[in-house]
Amino acid sequence: MPLKPQNCWLKGALVLALSLICGPVAQAGAQELLQSSAAGSELPETPTPRMLATIAGTVTDHDGAIVPGAKVTLGREGQPPGRTVATDADGRFCFANVTPGPFTLSISATGFASQQTSGQVQAGQSYEVSAISLTAATAIEVQAVTQRELAEEQVRIEERQRVLGFIPNFYVSYEPNPMPLAPAQKFELAWKASFDPINLGITGAVAGVQQANDDFDDYGQGSQGYAKRYAASYATSFAGTLLGNAVLPILFKQDPRYFYKGTGSTRSRVLYAIANAVICKGDNGRWQPNYSSILGNLAAGGISNLYYPAANREGARLTFEDAGIGIAGSAVANVFQEFVVRRLTPHVHNSAMLNP
Repeated sequence: MPLKPQNCWLKGALVLALSLICGPVAQAGAQELLQSSAAGSELPETPTPRMLATIAGTVTDHDGAIVPGAKVTLGREGQPPGRTVATDADGRFCFANVTPGPFTLSISATGFASQQTSGQVQAGQSYEVSAISLTAATAIEVQAVTQRELAEEQVRIEERQRVLGFIPNFYVSYEPNPMPLAPAQKFELAWKASFDPINLGITGAVAGVQQANDDFDDYGQGSQGYAKRYAASYATSFAGTLLGNAVLPILFKQDPRYFYKGTGSTRSRVLYAIANAVICKGDNGRWQPNYSSILGNLAAGGISNLYYPAANREGARLTFEDAGIGIAGSAVANVFQEFVVRRLTPHVHNSAMLNP
């Protein structure tokens, strides 16, 4: 606080009196007292309201809509973040009593990418920040999908494939890059095919034809004879499917499906379909002899000797002949798959998104 005039006059008189009464020593002390009082009067000058500034602005989104509740933090260069305010219902924010100089503003809001802006404010200035436009935050979610999960999705698609909408067509893959099947998935397809109602109905029709022709006459006629024919026919089909499409493919690491080609000349597609009766893809993606299908047919024929009447059991020669007929039948079926069946199968799904 500055010295008042009367105080200065009194202290001056005191110094003069001491110098006259006590001599040079008292005079020096009195002068020191006067100097300290004068020094104490020169206090640092504090900023006045006219020296401080105001920073204000508006926060909007990319489309120009206001963003209420956005957090705005005022910072100074080389210093930690300072005050934080939230935008009001009109998207406005304001910092009062700001010390002049350079500043930074950090803006954040839920659902938007954070943003930062900077500037410099002068003493007494009302600084209006240029329009702050926030962009929507882009969250990219990356999920690691395993090979087995891709194969499982492809199997689910195959299990919905039906010729004319009702005949099972499970063992054909229309995927351009099919995943190899895990052992459990090979069993899943075999089980699904074996117990499909349509296949059970076809087995019943075969047993009916056999009864009408009196095939396996040792079974007799009537419901009992029909049941025996049905059980024998189904057992042979089930054994062939389970061994040729699940057990042996797991053992030899082979894929039991037919892989639709769909491109190339007619001749190349016919040869491809016929060849697939004796070759198949391994789980490693390479073509190899189809041990699974060939041995599966032979094994199913051998097992049938356990339950067919003695007069109708197949010897080794007949078993091999039947296996050859089965291979020829597979070749014909593959040609139909390549040129006809797909057109008769609704909702065939080529899932490019499932391919790596």
